[in-house]
Amino acid sequence: MPRYAHHLENDLKRVRIAAGLTQHQLATSVGISRQAYASLEYGRANPSTEVALRLARELRRTVDSLFFLPEQSQFAVEAELVVGSAFGPADGADDSVGQRTRVFRVGHRTFARPLSGAENFWHTVVPAEGLVLSETSSAHRVAVQPFDSAEFDSPTLSMLGCDPAVGLIEAALSKRGVNLVASDESSRSALLGLARGEAHVAGCHLLDDSTGSYNSSWVEQLVPFPCTLVTFATWQQGLIVAHGNPKNVIGVSNLADPDLRLINRQVGSGSRALLDRTLAAAGLPSEVVNGYQREERGHLAVALAVASDFADVGIGVKAAAVAMGLDFVAMEEERYDLVIPHHFLSDEPVQALLDLLRHPVLHRKVESLGGYDTSNMGLQPSFT
Repeated sequence: MPRYAHHLENDLKRVRIAAGLTQHQLATSVGISRQAYASLEYGRANPSTEVALRLARELRRTVDSLFFLPEQSQFAVEAELVVGSAFGPADGADDSVGQRTRVFRVGHRTFARPLSGAENFWHTVVPAEGLVLSETSSAHRVAVQPFDSAEFDSPTLSMLGCDPAVGLIEAALSKRGVNLVASDESSRSALLGLARGEAHVAGCHLLDDSTGSYNSSWVEQLVPFPCTLVTFATWQQGLIVAHGNPKNVIGVSNLADPDLRLINRQVGSGSRALLDRTLAAAGLPSEVVNGYQREERGHLAVALAVASDFADVGIGVKAAAVAMGLDFVAMEEERYDLVIPHHFLSDEPVQALLDLLRHPVLHRKVESLGGYDTSNMGLQPSFT
């Protein structure tokens, strides 16, 4: 909401966009130039009484909902605090006051995910929608002051998962007017967050050892409502090693070498499960692996640990190795599915995502990351 000295604040931009009007269209309908209208919307000028009434009539709003004094503009929303995730504090709201936070709606609920800790640095500052003002009288709820009411009211898609391609999805959805709030979570954590109602979509790559199939049985086990599984891609997963593979790693058998330092993924991740299965098949107990207990969140974080010589080898997807200029020893091809509750399938942000998955441009962009096969992207949904 723009404000200049001695001028009113206004909500014109948000209301105009919601009405599907351009500045030129709205200006023409009320009988002023686009430049004059832009000065009003940007807060550089105050409207005459006649123009204010015409704008209110055209936008079907009251005058005082479109124009107001600066002291009336401060507002806050109450949101449920996301706790125990990669982003939220584990012990409640006390430590979140004053923090930048993601603010997003899922169905009829509003959530706040405070941004603190190293997990929030993805080679750029993670965007935020507001600041936590205070905790409320209700447990695990906070009052949040959005930076921009128009941004807060825009369609939002909450997605949990560990796919390095999420940045491509975020950019493409933004062009469709949808704000993506993504969190880097293990597959199990993503499904549990979906079950709690904290997301529209969860990414998953968990193998059912008893059936040899991916994801569906885990969704049935962890999510208490019907979901659709839409294939995002299959990807290559394996061992990430330094450029040139100076340690001559050829497989998990090398992890028996006490001088070889591993960086692992957290419990509940598909990568950790793959490593455990492969170690068991090789007859190697985890206790003999140097670094088995050292964990990172996300494939890119594992690759960064290897690139910075914090570890000699890590478990992750090929795309993460390619992004960091590292080498890769393939172990298995996995299917990465997007899990969508049936009650969100008709929501505008979800429909925008499903439409995006059908576009060949996204397929080409994802495959260019390395190790992805998008031939079944969005085309073969299954139901649980």
